[in-house]
Amino acid sequence: MEFKIAVLAGDGIGPEVTAEGVKVLEAVGRAFGHRMELEYGDVGGISIDNHGTPLLPEVRRLAESADAVLFGSVGGPKWDDPSASVRPEDGLLLLRAQLGVFANIRPVRAYPWLADSSVFKPEVLNGVDMVVVRELTGGLYYGLPKGRHETPQGWAAVDTMRYSEAEIERILRVGFELAQGRRGKLASVDKANVLECSRLWRQTATRLANEYPNVELEHVLVDACAMHLIQHPARFDVIVAGNTFGDILTDEASVLGASMGLLPSASLAQVPRLQGGQGTKGLYEPIHGTAPDIAGKGIANPIGSILSVALMARYSLGLTEEAASVERAVEQVLEGGYRTADIAAPGVTPIGTVAMGDLIVEALA
Repeated sequence: MEFKIAVLAGDGIGPEVTAEGVKVLEAVGRAFGHRMELEYGDVGGISIDNHGTPLLPEVRRLAESADAVLFGSVGGPKWDDPSASVRPEDGLLLLRAQLGVFANIRPVRAYPWLADSSVFKPEVLNGVDMVVVRELTGGLYYGLPKGRHETPQGWAAVDTMRYSEAEIERILRVGFELAQGRRGKLASVDKANVLECSRLWRQTATRLANEYPNVELEHVLVDACAMHLIQHPARFDVIVAGNTFGDILTDEASVLGASMGLLPSASLAQVPRLQGGQGTKGLYEPIHGTAPDIAGKGIANPIGSILSVALMARYSLGLTEEAASVERAVEQVLEGGYRTADIAAPGVTPIGTVAMGDLIVEALA
């Protein structure tokens, strides 16, 4: 089969880790007889430097025409001027809008071989294997009215949380569909004891549950969910939440995996097709930022980008066997004791970005 992939590496460590993701993607093509057509473009700060804009129209068209987008990271101190008319992050927001992605999927797994690299007790992490689904395009971050105004008593600000039933239903369906292919448990996160949006969210989740009798639905208040993620994380299978709650919970959950460098993400424009088949438009990226303090040093962990390639294979390319082979290769390398600096326990000599990618390609072969 032939696939067209847009590669937008961005800034900081983005190009370094994305190069290893590409290396693994090409290895998958060789191993399974697929042709991967890769097309590259600038995005973020490097695009501002080279073209005066964080995302050129032709790069937007490239992303739109591709089967999937492999993304690195954008931003950094160089472009942090508050008075700047454009920012690197604008490129990512434009890209998300162009692709129409609304569901951010973040798998979180605690590998048993990394127990010494975690801040948690091993018994807390035993059995942790979950997916957090965050709604990307609605809620508090996008609702109107929004802004600040001066009053006789001083400045006042307003942000509006707004969700339609249709927006809630489509993100919940992503959660239900994922849960069907996993352990059959869905935790729907809300604040229904306070917020009207959350009451609509809970009502919609309850209605949809009738269509998924093989999925056990649990309603969890967001503050309780935050607590359980730390105390009893293994209880969760799939968590689905709105934009603001999901933003906070996904970063909290990332700590369970020992390092943000390990964690991938997929931003999807459709409910994922778990049984294969092309068509689910997606943007795939590690969850970490540009890490300017280590950029160019060759020590960044590429596993988040490599596992993002696995998600791409599964959700956008319909290559479920190939996706599983990448995940197994990562597990094999970690079980073998190889560590980048972010996950190396005291006394363990870390390996570099390229060496980690090479080992995973070798394990894949």
